[in-house]
Amino acid sequence: MIVSRALGAPGEEQPTQVSSQHNAGARGRRPAVFRMAEWDANLDHIIPSSVLPPLWAKLLVGFVSLVCFARSYDGDFVFDDSEAIVNNKDLRAETPLGDLWHHDFWGNRLSSNTSHKSYRPLTVLTFRMNYYLSGGFHPVSFHVVNILLHSGVSILLVDVFSVLFGGLQYTSKGRRLNLAPRSSLLAALLFAVHPVHTECVAAVVGCADLLAALFFLLSFLGYCKALKETNKEGTHSTFWVLLSILLGAVAMLCKEQGITVLGLNAIFDILVIGKLNVLEMVRKVLRKDKSLENTGVLRTEGLLFRMSLLALGGTGVLYVRWKIMGTGPPAFTEVDNPASFAGSMLVRAVNYNYYYSLNAWLLLCPWWLCFDWSMGCIPLIKSAGDWRAVALAALWFCLIGLIRQALCSEDSHERRILTLGLGFLIIPFLPASNLFFRVGFVVAERVLYLPSAGYCMLLTFGFGVLSKHTKKKKLIAAFVLGILFINTLRCVIRSGAWRSEEQLFRSALSVCPLNAKVHYNVGKNLADKGNQTAAIRYYREAVRLNPKYVHAMNNLGNILKERNELQEAEELLSLAVQIQPDFAAAWMNLGIVQNSLKRFQAAEQSYRTAIKHRRKYPDCYYNLGRLYADLNRHVDALNAWRNATVLKPEHSLAWNNMIILLDNTACHLAMAIT
Repeated sequence: MIVSRALGAPGEEQPTQVSSQHNAGARGRRPAVFRMAEWDANLDHIIPSSVLPPLWAKLLVGFVSLVCFARSYDGDFVFDDSEAIVNNKDLRAETPLGDLWHHDFWGNRLSSNTSHKSYRPLTVLTFRMNYYLSGGFHPVSFHVVNILLHSGVSILLVDVFSVLFGGLQYTSKGRRLNLAPRSSLLAALLFAVHPVHTECVAAVVGCADLLAALFFLLSFLGYCKALKETNKEGTHSTFWVLLSILLGAVAMLCKEQGITVLGLNAIFDILVIGKLNVLEMVRKVLRKDKSLENTGVLRTEGLLFRMSLLALGGTGVLYVRWKIMGTGPPAFTEVDNPASFAGSMLVRAVNYNYYYSLNAWLLLCPWWLCFDWSMGCIPLIKSAGDWRAVALAALWFCLIGLIRQALCSEDSHERRILTLGLGFLIIPFLPASNLFFRVGFVVAERVLYLPSAGYCMLLTFGFGVLSKHTKKKKLIAAFVLGILFINTLRCVIRSGAWRSEEQLFRSALSVCPLNAKVHYNVGKNLADKGNQTAAIRYYREAVRLNPKYVHAMNNLGNILKERNELQEAEELLSLAVQIQPDFAAAWMNLGIVQNSLKRFQAAEQSYRTAIKHRRKYPDCYYNLGRLYADLNRHVDALNAWRNATVLKPEHSLAWNNMIILLDNTACHLAMAIT
């Protein structure tokens, strides 16, 4: 059925091609179209014809994507959501909108030394609109937006995959033909149900990845529109190319990966429209073949014009971003990305490649998922005898095999699919690869959202090849449907884990038992619920796994202080400020412990040091006032509490203590401080 339509059945609109490079006459076109349709027909035992119409296909993909992640709609703000949403002043009306363009994703000024340089103003603007429309910090509205965005991206991928698999073919009336309806539907379904997307969809901060993906795909489809228009009397559709660049810039302002769409557009233009055969060109260069000068892709003015626009547009966008962000790199620590701090370049290279293999494994087998992979979760490979080096060999064996087939295959259709699949897999991942700059994580499931589209494309191609070369088609169909069902079930289960911090943190214990941050977060969650005994156990394990984990020391010291185990509390807090001298909270807590131990002079010094490192610290001024009150230094106590109320007018404890002290010490004290 599909083949006859593609070849022009009676009464059907006749397909036309996109550019002059393809225009080799009817006899040259028909076999290419036939091969596409014939290859797609290999999946007819998996995808029934009843769901092939575009509307039904998109409805199916949208419905399945909603089923996968609907369970997260009523979840809490968890993990990074607290800093990016609840504690982010950029979401509130009192913050001028203009500040969003000078702040990072977390609400810090880009010029600050503590900024991570994650410049995503359009994502923050989306959060702000959600906050305004929903009337406050109501997690449901934020989660619903994420679920709908993922559904929209999945639906949009039906069109994107139809272009990547089937190329750009149009009828005489300008309607694009979908020559690979089964392949595009299956790849979109695999993407919609992939469990590695759970972090992007179920965590509110994942909105950045979802928005970037949305505009990334719109940019690609806009560029395809430009390629369609180039066939009209040989003119160039500059408008659509510029619009594609603009959409790429918008994607970048949602998240950094978005700008990589310009690279994908260039590869698509060169390989699909220009029909460049890389292997053939390399051979001609090596042989110094004079026919190289007549290669169509090199003498096509339209292609060179579009490449120039992409290069200039991409360079301009990156330059503006660089000027806004400043030249200073973000400040990360060794626990965030230990491989990047390794002294040996060889150790760094080996571990970077091991991280790539772990990302590939998460795409292939997304069963072991974790909210955080830092803090010792993945120990460094430091010797050739480490068995994990096998993962590197396996990764590059597969990549080299795919690249070889993409370059050397005699089938141009196969070359195009493999090249574009690898491009979609690799190009969006480049900003997270540590190749151009240090990133603040080891492995992050969220950065695989866009690359997973390339993986799904390659996987769909593999199923088509298997179907073509085996007679056990029902077995392959059962296997594919089994993957879709298991992944859907995994998405539902994993979405449940992201509904609350307790479930999320505990789910990570079995995946990353060596991750100190996992134990710290479990302990903090238990402490917030009043279970101090269990919290102490997890905090101690966090400190054991990472002896320099100052935040775990600080929280453990606080609990021990409340349990009147003051000696150990002082030791932990003293060690914390020794490791991180500017840790203001630890200095204040150390002062509280020293005050309880009647070491008043040391306590005052600790409070003063805390205020030195954090000027606006009302709680520290309050505790300093209590110290002065204990020493009968009433004027100093009142001054300290007054500073606390100036910095935080709603500080009720400071107000109460001031009133009580003034009441007890009569009017002459009030006169003394005025």
